[in-house]
Amino acid sequence: MQLFAELIETLEHSSGTRARVAALTGFFRVADPADGAWALALLLGKRRRRLITGRRLRQIALEGSGLPEWLFDSCHAQVGDSAETIALLLPRLALPPAPPLELPLAAWMGTRLPALAALEGEAQAEAVLAVWAGLPEGQVFLFNKLLTGGFRVGVAAGLVTRALAEVAGLEEAELAHRLMGGFEPSLETMEALLAPLEAGAAAPISRPYPFCLASPLEPERLAATDPAGWQVEWKWDGIRAQLIRRDSQTFLWSRGEELINGSFPELEGVAALLGPGTVLDGELTVWPAGASQPAGFGPLQRRLGRQKPGGALLRECPAAFVAYDLLEQGDRDLRPEPLGRRRAALEDLVRGLPEAVSTPAAGLLRLSPVLPLGSWEELDTLRQQARSVGAEGLMLKALDSAYGVGRRRGLWWKHKLEPMELDAVLLYAQAGSGRRANLHTDYTFGLWDGEGRLVTFAKAYSGLDDGEITELDRWIRRHTTERFGPVRAVEPLQVFTLGFEGLQRSSRHRSGLAVRFPRILRWRRDRTAESADTLASALALLQNPAQRSAGQGETAER
Repeated sequence: MQLFAELIETLEHSSGTRARVAALTGFFRVADPADGAWALALLLGKRRRRLITGRRLRQIALEGSGLPEWLFDSCHAQVGDSAETIALLLPRLALPPAPPLELPLAAWMGTRLPALAALEGEAQAEAVLAVWAGLPEGQVFLFNKLLTGGFRVGVAAGLVTRALAEVAGLEEAELAHRLMGGFEPSLETMEALLAPLEAGAAAPISRPYPFCLASPLEPERLAATDPAGWQVEWKWDGIRAQLIRRDSQTFLWSRGEELINGSFPELEGVAALLGPGTVLDGELTVWPAGASQPAGFGPLQRRLGRQKPGGALLRECPAAFVAYDLLEQGDRDLRPEPLGRRRAALEDLVRGLPEAVSTPAAGLLRLSPVLPLGSWEELDTLRQQARSVGAEGLMLKALDSAYGVGRRRGLWWKHKLEPMELDAVLLYAQAGSGRRANLHTDYTFGLWDGEGRLVTFAKAYSGLDDGEITELDRWIRRHTTERFGPVRAVEPLQVFTLGFEGLQRSSRHRSGLAVRFPRILRWRRDRTAESADTLASALALLQNPAQRSAGQGETAER
């Protein structure tokens, strides 16, 4: 595990892409393939199962060291993470002597950590203490993180793929494709992953393709191009998915590489009508038959994670697959072909399906419409119509573009609507974690109800820069009115403009509303709490989503 610990240390202290790829390449060249397989799974975030809680580790450290609880908690308050706190305190803990421990990463992940998790009570505590005593100091933090499932490292999956491709002598696209559909860490899977192209085993029929992703629009990049060279579509508010039909079997994969057939059984019948060797790229939505637009993300969320949805849920939240690309047909990979040709083939495919499946009235498989655009001056006018059809904005795709892997800036653009906005009052704050463990960075905001009371509306964790976070933290400490464990109630004086993507009714929230993707847009130092928005303003947005900001301080409603 020492080699992996050194890699993580290097990655944590490297910011340049070239240095990170070099570190990854060097690791995978010399690592045992079984260790490399587990390292790959961890780097890609595919193995984060919690075996022991942070609370349990804290208990073992306290009981085994004799440290007073207040001292540990004081250290934890400064560090913000139990695993790191224990690692930093370890040299000061009076641990019983233990023989040095150095096991391969595969042995830790495959047998030793699960065995520790299976122990109970005193036996578990003694085993963990023995590991702490026997590990080199630099490995304790890593061990704790692996045990608690909190291991994360800030390295993009694309860099890992690039390094592996260099080690294997393969194209990045080929390596990325081999990684799709789940990766079970083992010597055999690692060897198959890195095998030369001509010697590679046949790909599993269930394997999806890497998704092609869009970048936020840079309008200046479009100005010199002809609008006729672009395909413009709605950006649907669902979840990205691939619908695969191979060897008389159907596979529905989310972009997060989850196989979700069970959650959407009605699409099995649709896929059975596709020709063999067909892969569609599109958006999963809830779209009632006969409706002019999808039902929104809330109803879709009710379907996600349900492996066997009941009849009532299937009727209330009927699924639809909105297709916008054809990646494979007749077992032939169409991704290298230009989008214009793939789109024509997709339209022919959908026209050939029974009307009971493919017409808007049926709603099971829909063709994402291509929108007319005569000039770039019309682009924003078209975008503003998105909410009226249940979309988040626009997608622009170059008609001559191949279907790439990941983001290829300049080929696909997303032009999202500006977020909905409301001015809300800061009510509660909580300290963050990691490097921001000493700062209050997690905020809860409220809106006025009809009786002059502030009601919690949304939580937000992002949107302020470092200087604003530090300034607000000092203010929070001076204006705390109550404490509830780690949470501070503050004087309701500070106003912030919140941006969010959508609203839906919710009986689980005190405000009666659930907020999608809230974040802080501005600190409104020019506003008083009395001028903040109301729940009525939020309800107006819910009823008329085309209206960006309903409140703007409509104090008369209170």
